[in-house]
Formats: sequence, C-alpha cells, structure tokens
Amino acid sequence: MRKDFGAKTWLYPMPVLIIATYDQNGVADAMNAAWGGIGDENEISVCISQGHKTTKNILDRKAFTVSVATAQYVKECDYVGIVSANDHADKFEKTGFTVTHSARVDAPIIDQLPMALECELISYDGETLRGRIVNVSADESVLTNGKIDPSKLRPITFDPVNNAYIALGDVVGAAFRDGLSLR
Repeated sequence: MRKDFGAKTWLYPMPVLIIATYDQNGVADAMNAAWGGIGDENEISVCISQGHKTTKNILDRKAFTVSVATAQYVKECDYVGIVSANDHADKFEKTGFTVTHSARVDAPIIDQLPMALECELISYDGETLRGRIVNVSADESVLTNGKIDPSKLRPITFDPVNNAYIALGDVVGAAFRDGLSLR
C-alpha cells in the first residue's frame, strides 16, 4: 500500500550544486543550490531567488560555475548554503575554499571541489537560472582511465524528506546495456 504525501518538491537524487561567482569587486562568492539539473545538451537550469548575492553577481557578470558538492567537503558546502554573502562577505575564508579564475568564463572555479561546469548566462526569469555549459573540468584525482570516477568524486545528494546529505553509492548496472536482455 502507498502513502500519499501531496504535492512536494521531493525527488531522488537531488544533486547538491555549489554555484560560484565574482561580485563587482572581483570577490568570489558561492552558494548551495539543490534544485537544479541538466535541461538540454549543453544547458543547466537552477532555481535560485532574486535575493541572493550570487544571483546579482550572475546578472552582472553573465557567468558562473557549478561545482559538484562532495562528501569530503559536506560541512563547507552546507555552510555556503546557510550563510548569505549579503551578510557574510567572508564565506571563503570560513570554508578555506580557494579559487582559480576560469579560462573560459568570468567566474571562479573552487579548487577543493574536483568537478565544475563553467557556464555563461542564457536567461533568468526571477526564479530559474539557465546557463550554457561551455566546459566541464575535473581534477585528475577523480579520474580513472581519463574519465570521471564517481567513487573517487564522491558526490553528495540532498534528501529533501529527511534534510540530509547522502553520498552516492555503488554501481548497480550498466546503462544502455543491461536492459538489452529484455528485448
């Protein structure tokens, strides 16, 4: 028997995305966003409100990066989501995060988070940010045979039902292959 919960924003997995920008003075900022995903071949969409300093920075600079939050930095990734840069300009100092300026867009790449999407602003309607992915970069420490290895990356997801972060687990099948046996 199923239990009904009504209309909720519950979906598994919910990626934990860390959006990084520069402000008008070139100071790096980051925020945690859980409502986002790939919207097209080279597009990402993220729900963020107008009140975030990150939103203002994106509208000013027309660029941002999206890093995948990892189990190793769960505390720091949570912190950038619970503290606003509008009130706390020292978010990077508190987390210990350092940045490298993207060579492709006018936005910072967080050095400690080993995978990032480098994006140009497509549009923002007051709720949903759309960005064109111009590059995906990953630190060699999370690669196996030249490809991103989730067991090394250890991305986390957001559990909206229990307000928890969960590290992704084991490989359970081969995409585009296992289902062929049912043909």
